[in-house]
Amino acid sequence: MKEGLTVFRDQEFSSDMRSRPVERISDVKLLRSHQFPEDAGPLAHPVRPSAYIEINNFYTTTVYEKGSEVIRMLQTLIGADAFRRGMDIYFERHDGEAATVENFVRCMEDASTRDLGQFMRWYTQAGTPELTVSGKFSRHEKAFELTVIQATPPTPKQRKKEPQHIPLAIALIARDGHELPLVMEDRGELETPVLEITENEQTFRFTGIAERPVASLNRGFSAPVKLNSNLTDDDHLFLMANDGDPFNRWESCQTYAGKRLLECVEDVREGRLLRTDAHLADALRTCLMDEALEPAFVSLMLALPAENDLAARIGSDVDPWAIHAAREHLKRYLAGELKSELAEVHARLSGHKSYVPDAKDAGERSLKNTVLALITSTDGPELAFKQFGNATNMTDTMGALTILATTDAPERSRALATFYDRNKADHLLVDKWFALSAMAPFPDKMSEIRALTDHSAFSLKTPNKVRSLIGTFSMANPVCFNHEDGSGYRFLADVVLALDPINPQVAARLSAAFKSWRALEPVRRDLARTEIERIKSRKDLSRDTFEIVSKTLQ
Repeated sequence: MKEGLTVFRDQEFSSDMRSRPVERISDVKLLRSHQFPEDAGPLAHPVRPSAYIEINNFYTTTVYEKGSEVIRMLQTLIGADAFRRGMDIYFERHDGEAATVENFVRCMEDASTRDLGQFMRWYTQAGTPELTVSGKFSRHEKAFELTVIQATPPTPKQRKKEPQHIPLAIALIARDGHELPLVMEDRGELETPVLEITENEQTFRFTGIAERPVASLNRGFSAPVKLNSNLTDDDHLFLMANDGDPFNRWESCQTYAGKRLLECVEDVREGRLLRTDAHLADALRTCLMDEALEPAFVSLMLALPAENDLAARIGSDVDPWAIHAAREHLKRYLAGELKSELAEVHARLSGHKSYVPDAKDAGERSLKNTVLALITSTDGPELAFKQFGNATNMTDTMGALTILATTDAPERSRALATFYDRNKADHLLVDKWFALSAMAPFPDKMSEIRALTDHSAFSLKTPNKVRSLIGTFSMANPVCFNHEDGSGYRFLADVVLALDPINPQVAARLSAAFKSWRALEPVRRDLARTEIERIKSRKDLSRDTFEIVSKTLQ
């Protein structure tokens, strides 16, 4: 409980200091890229684990990031005022004590006079609930129905799941862009736009609606769920332009772009000509040129779904190279369609001015570097290399170097060598250099990454160096890690076996990179399983690593 509360408080502080919508999107991206795969694989466990072999293995994204989402749902369900009263009661009753989840939730019940017994399942059930939401409009009855079905897939040692208590924040948006009153047939107008999902299936009927609205669902990511709906592509394009909730405006963009990317993945695998989408380009052009939007938000809108996120959406028979090829294709297409607008924005944001570490300038730097990445995908690395050489702050230096590190051009090695020579006395920047060196998504760079373990600045006895090089390679470079010849899996297994006697905690964390091996296509799946079994067969394997690989193979 305290881990989740700590992360929640940190997220709220960051939201107050910067942009709340941007912080929320960033937090959800982290949750989806790290915690959702954990929930969907053999290492799934509840926010409060009921059993473990080695306690160090439960410092996980489920405990921390999902734990934070559980706290946030409590705030959403009972309201901000009652939540604050509950926090005051909690501190008064339990200051200096080893308090439990039950103690904390009881304080929230007392502050709100709500029964939160069903909500406690979030602490005892593993897995990510999946909501299927269907909207149905009746022009004759001037009514709109939302039917919500919830289901949580089985997880290890938890085959049967009980319904969760899920706060689903919604809006119904008219075609002119304004939000309609949420008047329910049996309850009148809702005081707060949050539906409470407590059963396997529920239907909510809204009245007084003259034309078909577009439903904005799970606004602000009110619950850590996977959402499926009968919203059309046109609905998502509409929400991208009209939704008053910034998170859902971004979410609609991710959903629409994700569909196009998955179609391109199939094109790659079937050897077809990869498709494009002018509607997406037009929507992003409108967003890019809207100076009323926060630059940091525009930066997030321009970023396509990550390769690991796409793999999670596919779910089975995953070909990481096909995903990479599809994403690069769509990125180049969009960059070509937006060429003049991207050049204009980059020129506007590249004017000479003093570095200011506030939210506005940070957002502008973020947008400039996102735009630079798109420009580089079609025009080559020259502009990025120029920014790297002329940068007057570390954000712009790292922005350009990150782009160059994933570019198969001579400028890549020149920039990395220059960065190391400039900063080799700063161990934190050397960590950054190792991480960037491990990100090259090119199969022929596998030998280069392996050779870095012999670099004079690298040591298996220094956890941050291991996390920077090996952790980045195995968890943020899906192309090389999942090389079709299995060399990436062998490399990671070699490192885990060498590291386990030195630092079993870090070795166990690294071995968790294999957690999604069952989702791979058959050839890669067999190669990965061979290496996991090789790790497990080590006779003197630590309890930390043994627990992770054993569960991974279950």
